[in-house]
Amino acid sequence: MPYVDGYLLAVKTNKKQEYIKLAIDVAAIFKEYGALSVVENWGEDIPDGVLTSFPLAVKLESDETVVFSWAVWPSKAARDKGMKAAMNDDRMQQWDPSTMPMDGKRMIFGGFETIVNI
Repeated sequence: MPYVDGYLLAVKTNKKQEYIKLAIDVAAIFKEYGALSVVENWGEDIPDGVLTSFPLAVKLESDETVVFSWAVWPSKAARDKGMKAAMNDDRMQQWDPSTMPMDGKRMIFGGFETIVNI
């Protein structure tokens, strides 16, 4: 079964196009190192929560939008190898964290074993 890296982050709403370019560039690198697909989703109908919610999870600010994304890999082993290679790729070092369209410190991410894929 495939292995999935999931991401949840807050992106400055007025930096949507900048984020899309960044996402396309990173996706190309991930795919070069074995990812089967990379999907990025711009929040549109994201309810506020009282105890839990996407906005609460990323400490969403009024000028931000929630982005939910994932990368699919053939297996965890392929992800581990591919992610290590991608993180060591010089192209991944070209971005200055202080000028990113999002706050990476508030990004939530994790790896998931696929248990149902219909």
